[in-house]
Amino acid sequence: MEEQKPQPQLRHPGLLTRLRQFMTDRRGVGAVEFALIAPLLLSLYITSFEITIGLSVSKRVTRSASTIADLVTRETSVDKTMLTTMKDVTASLFAPYTPNTLSIKITGVTLDANGNPTVAWSWNQDNGRPYVAGSAVPVPPDMHIANSFLVRAEVSVHHELLMFMPGLLPSEVQNITIAREYFYRQRLGNNVACTNC
Repeated sequence: MEEQKPQPQLRHPGLLTRLRQFMTDRRGVGAVEFALIAPLLLSLYITSFEITIGLSVSKRVTRSASTIADLVTRETSVDKTMLTTMKDVTASLFAPYTPNTLSIKITGVTLDANGNPTVAWSWNQDNGRPYVAGSAVPVPPDMHIANSFLVRAEVSVHHELLMFMPGLLPSEVQNITIAREYFYRQRLGNNVACTNC
């Protein structure tokens, strides 16, 4: 029979046992995973919320520009009083949002015998003239038709992202301008005149 060597005495026998139990214990894994993933999920949720609001505002800007151009081209003559009502039209299309920094520009564009477009009249939301009469206007190539008339409606709004990591991103990223431009042909007569623009 062999003689057994005495086992060395451990100073802290419970410490190794506890360390082994800690290494094999999996009870807190879910909490750790949640703590790591929760901020990512929260930022994805906020980002999707911001994108949804931005797309909704963009859709309203597009609809506003189209509606304004459509309403103006139904007339043979307009004036500042009639054009001022376009602010109310836009406000109703933007509901439930309140566009505090809304910019509206409506321009009558005359195309001469060579199809060169120039400003006939212009109006903005402050009852001013944003463009000089007779100045050149960029028009889509397929709308360069000689001796015709167009109405251009421009709507832009300054949109501020509501919650997207405030303080972490520069203001250029948090503040964006959404703008749309529509060209419509007059529906009645040869042009749409503005009596006091």
